[in-house]
Amino acid sequence: MDAVRVALLREVLAGTEWLGATRRFAGVLRGSVVAHGGGLLLVGTPEYEPWHLAAHLVDEAAWSGTPELAPTLVRQHPRPTDPAHLAVGPGRISAARRGETLLVVAPEEPASLLERVHDARRAGVTVLALGGAGGGELAAMAHEALAVPEGAELDLDSVQHLVSAAAGENAGPPGSRRGFRDRLSRLTEALTAPPPAPW
Repeated sequence: MDAVRVALLREVLAGTEWLGATRRFAGVLRGSVVAHGGGLLLVGTPEYEPWHLAAHLVDEAAWSGTPELAPTLVRQHPRPTDPAHLAVGPGRISAARRGETLLVVAPEEPASLLERVHDARRAGVTVLALGGAGGGELAAMAHEALAVPEGAELDLDSVQHLVSAAAGENAGPPGSRRGFRDRLSRLTEALTAPPPAPW
């Protein structure tokens, strides 16, 4: 989803709780990784790997000048033939320590994932959770959670787009590339807004 589509999605969601919720969650994510100088681990479940969120966070890290946002994608079943950036397995979560952030994107909560997240939290890792209906074990373990219940106005993929876009916002000093992107976003919103009603 490009910046124009994110802007359109935000326009459609104006007045709902989603914009504030995704921006708050993204602010916690950005604050956690920047404060500790990086160390963002991103993990899903055996059935749901957050590939797109990983790619969008890499893009936002580059656009915003915030390299700490670029995650390490932890995969449940990497193969020995996978390239290095796709060969990080769940053992990396077990090796995580204080100062690192673990972002879990999970529509459901498999027991094996919950055990690893619990161990990481005990080791001092900041745990953030995205997905599920809320109120589960993962949300209880997380320092910050954003639930995406079934039947909500948005699906988990759309929420990830909003979170990744918001994570890169306002991350740089005035006059940085982020300032240019903010101006471009405002221009896009102005161009896609409906014309004013005639008098």
